[in-house]
Amino acid sequence: MLNFLAKRLAQLIPTLFFVSLLIFSLQHLLPGDPALVMAGEERDPAVIEQIRQQYHLDQPIPVQYAYWVKGVLMGDFGESLRNKMPVSSLIAQKLPVTMQIAGMAIVVAFLIGIPAGIISAVKMGTAWDYGANLFALWGISTPNFWLGIMLIFLFSVELGWLPASGYVPLSENWRASLAASVMPAFVLGNAIAAILMRHTRSAMLQVLESDYVRTARAKGLSERTVILKHAMRNALTPIITLGALELGTLLSGAVLTEQIFSIPGFGKLIVDAVFNRDYAVVQGVVLTTATIYITLNLIADIAYILVNPRLRG
Repeated sequence: MLNFLAKRLAQLIPTLFFVSLLIFSLQHLLPGDPALVMAGEERDPAVIEQIRQQYHLDQPIPVQYAYWVKGVLMGDFGESLRNKMPVSSLIAQKLPVTMQIAGMAIVVAFLIGIPAGIISAVKMGTAWDYGANLFALWGISTPNFWLGIMLIFLFSVELGWLPASGYVPLSENWRASLAASVMPAFVLGNAIAAILMRHTRSAMLQVLESDYVRTARAKGLSERTVILKHAMRNALTPIITLGALELGTLLSGAVLTEQIFSIPGFGKLIVDAVFNRDYAVVQGVVLTTATIYITLNLIADIAYILVNPRLRG
């Protein structure tokens, strides 16, 4: 276990270095000059030159990268070119918003996808199985933007049950916060629930054909005990890994949903930064997202080993 952790942690450093290099390089391939954007409409040459010197934009790209990496290692992602705020402060403001939506979405996905997958496997070939597979096909095929618009039209415009957009922090009003987060969480969790359902069904079908399940049935155990205690316990092992990876995907892929529901999270932050040519914000947000995703991947591997004793060698 310790050797595994040491190997994975050793892989994090070169991976993050490559990610940082890729982020920095691709960002500079975008057309336009951030100094011109910051200078405003007048674009005074003296002001533009001052901006370039202040943010090291007049230096060669390798030198700019070295300045940026040095700051990152010290916990300083730089300053936003647009609003003059530290990038770390912007991340601290926006990350909890996206994490709340993503956390609720993964809960929705687990509550829908895992029971549907188990029922589909146990009732294979029946109407329950066909219905669960139809749900999975619908969840995977439905575009998030269309589902989001339909939910807003139904629950906000027609019924008036939920707010159409916006976000309220949990610390201010937890009821209003949950109400504002329900629809975007369902939109994001819908597709992941479909994926979890298909993987759960496949794992359950494989486990139900195993020798220890047949032995449990031969001992006279009830079908409920066989499924819940023996089959499901082993079938859900790979689902833990998948859930952690999907949570990382939610943190980095909720851009469109946040735009639809006007949620001030990571998605809106990265979109605004790209359009404004805000180098520091784009680099900080993407690097933070990559770090979270890699960390969740590591946690998923550890959880997989903990729940599967055969891998603890």
